[in-house]
Amino acid sequence: MSETAYSDEAPRWRPRARAASAKPILSLRGIHRAYPSGEGTVTVLRGVDLDIGRGEMVAIMGASGSGKSTLMNILGCLDRPTVGQYLIDGRDVGALGPDALAALRREHFGFIFQRYHLLPELTALGNVEIPAVYAGLPMAERRTRAADLLGRLGMGDRLHHRPGQLSGGQQQRVSIARALMNDADIILADEPTGALDSHSGEEVLRILEELHAGGRTIVLVTHDPNVAARAERIIEVSDGEIISDTRRPRPANVAVLPARGRRAEREPRRPGLLGAPGLWVSRLREAFRMALLSMAAHRLRSFLTMLGIIIGIASVVSVVALGKGSQERVLANISTLGTNTLEIFPGEDMGDVRSGRVRTLVADDAAALAREPFVVATTPMVTKSVKLRYGPIESSAQVVGAGAGFFETKGMKLTAGNFFGLDEVLAREQVVVIDFNTRDILFSNGEDPVGKVILVGRVPARVIGVAERKTFGTDTNLAVYMPYTAVQTRLVGDDALRSINLRVSDDTDMAQAQQAVTAFLTARHGTEDFFIINNDDIRRTITSTANTLTMLVAAIAVISLVVGGIGVMNIMLVSVSERVSEIGVRLAVGGRRSDILQQFLVEAIVLCLVGGVLGILTALGIGWAITNANAELALIYSAGAMLAAVSSATAIGIVFGYLPARRAARLDPVDALSRM
Repeated sequence: MSETAYSDEAPRWRPRARAASAKPILSLRGIHRAYPSGEGTVTVLRGVDLDIGRGEMVAIMGASGSGKSTLMNILGCLDRPTVGQYLIDGRDVGALGPDALAALRREHFGFIFQRYHLLPELTALGNVEIPAVYAGLPMAERRTRAADLLGRLGMGDRLHHRPGQLSGGQQQRVSIARALMNDADIILADEPTGALDSHSGEEVLRILEELHAGGRTIVLVTHDPNVAARAERIIEVSDGEIISDTRRPRPANVAVLPARGRRAEREPRRPGLLGAPGLWVSRLREAFRMALLSMAAHRLRSFLTMLGIIIGIASVVSVVALGKGSQERVLANISTLGTNTLEIFPGEDMGDVRSGRVRTLVADDAAALAREPFVVATTPMVTKSVKLRYGPIESSAQVVGAGAGFFETKGMKLTAGNFFGLDEVLAREQVVVIDFNTRDILFSNGEDPVGKVILVGRVPARVIGVAERKTFGTDTNLAVYMPYTAVQTRLVGDDALRSINLRVSDDTDMAQAQQAVTAFLTARHGTEDFFIINNDDIRRTITSTANTLTMLVAAIAVISLVVGGIGVMNIMLVSVSERVSEIGVRLAVGGRRSDILQQFLVEAIVLCLVGGVLGILTALGIGWAITNANAELALIYSAGAMLAAVSSATAIGIVFGYLPARRAARLDPVDALSRM
C-alpha cells in the first residue's frame, strides 16, 4: 500500500501528525498482578514500570507464562492491577467504574486477537460495525465507514461473507478493520500472526506498520523475534518483570494507512444524564437484531427453548377457549330448559297448606307481567293428574294447562306437529301436545300421533304436536299440554291458577328480576300472598362448576407455562456459558455491562414472544381440529386471553431471562477472553 493510494478518496482520511510531546499516552507505575490459586496466590506481574509514548510501535516479548498477555490485558483495560497505578493520557484508570472502562476501550483502544474472535452469525461488515454500535454511530454512517475500512484493507468483495467463508488472513483483516472502526488511538495486537501462514502474517504486519506510520500507537504481544523486530521498540518480559527495553530507528519507507483525523478535531457525542434517545434506540435495535441472528443460527436450540412456552401458551389459550365454548354450549342447553325463569305460586311457601285457598293468582297477572321490559314470555299454569287412553292403552299422566307462551318460556321444541297458540287458548280448544314418553306408550306401534284423538280424563283431545325429549334431567313421568283455558273449564272447573311461569331476558339479572316481580304483584294484590322460585340456581351451579373446571385445567396450563419459563432460563444459562467468547469480544470493543444485559434479556424476551405467537397459532389450529371433529363443540377464543398469553410470555422472558442476562453482564472482560 502507498500513501498516495488514499489521497483522493475522502478529505477526512488524513495521516495523523506524530506527536511532538514527550508525555506518555500510557503510563504504569509499580504494577503488580496476583491471582488466587488454591489457598494462596500466584503473582504474574511484579512491580512493572512502563511508559509508552503516543505514536510508538512497541513489541512486548516473552516466553509463555512470562506475564506479557497479562500486561497487555491491563494496558487494554481488560484487567485491573492488584497493586500500582495506571494512567491513560494522564487519567487514573484505577478510579474508574465498569462503564467508564468500557468507554475507554471503546474510544481509545482497538484489539486484534490471535484467533480473530469474529462472531460467526455476522458478516464481515456486521463484525466490523460492532464497536460503532456501542459508540452510538447511526446505522447508515457506521455501515459506510465499515465498508470503507474493509475496502481499504482489500476486503471490498467480501463484505457479506461470514467468518466461516473467509481465510485466516481475511479474518484477521476483518479483525483489524473492527479495531479501527472507532478510530482507536491505540491498537493492541495479541500474537496477530500466530494463526496465520507466513504470507498472511506478513500482510498483517505490513498493515500494522502502515497504521503506525499514520500516527497510531501500536502494542504487539509476541514470542516471535522476527515479528518483534518490525517494531521500533522491543520490551522483553520474564517472570513478571521487564528485563530489557530497547529501541531501534523507525523505517522510513513504510506507507501510511490514514485515519479520519485527530480525535480532538472530531465533534464529540455526549449523551445526557439519561442517554441520548437515538443511542438507546440504536442499542435496543442492535440487541433485537442480534437476538434474531442468534435464534436463526441455532434453530434447533431456539425451538427447544420455545417449546415449553409454546405448549404453555397453547394450553392456556385453548383451555380458556374450550371453557368459554363449553360454557356457552351448556348455558344454551340450560336456556332451552327454562332455567332463566321465575315460577310464581300462591301462598307463603311450598309447604303452605292454605295455598289452595289463595285465589288471587289469575291469568290477568300473567298478562300484566308480560308487558314488563325484562320479560320475554309468561304463561298461566294449571295442572291435574289424569288418565290417558288411546284405544286399549291406558296410562296415568300429568296434564299441564298452559298459555300460548308456555313453550317459549320452557324453551321446548317439537319433533312433530305444532304447538298451540293464542287462538287455541282463547277458544278453549281441546287440543293437546304430548311429550316423548306419552308418544312411546300410547303409540308404541310407531303410528303417527299427530291428528289422533286421545282421552284426557273424560275429555277427548286432538293431538297437534309431539315435544322432543329433554336435553337435561330425566323423563320418568308422562305429561301432556293443553290450553289452560280448556283445562280450567273441562277438567278443573276453576279459574284460579296453580302458578305463573315467567321467562326473563338473558341480559337481565335474575335476582333483580325477582325483586321487580315481587314488587309488581304485591302492588296488584295489596299483599304478598305468593312466593317465587328462581330456577336460575341451576344455571349458576352449572356455570360455577364449569368455571371451576376451566380454572383447574388453566392452572395446569399455567404450571406448564412456568415450567417452560424455567426451561428458557436454563437454556439461556447454557447459552451464556457457550457464548463467553462473544461476550468477551463485545466487552473488549467497548460494550457496557448494560449492553450485554440488554442483549441477553432481549433475546430471552424475543424467544418467549415468538413462542407465545406460535403458541397462539397452535391453539387456533387445535380449535380448528376440534371443531372439524365435533361440529357441536366450538372453541370461543378471547382476544383478552390471547393478549394475556402474550403478556405472560413477555413477563416470562423478563423474569426468567434476567438471571442469565445478569450473569453474562457481570463477566469481566479478562475472564471471558481467557476462556476463548
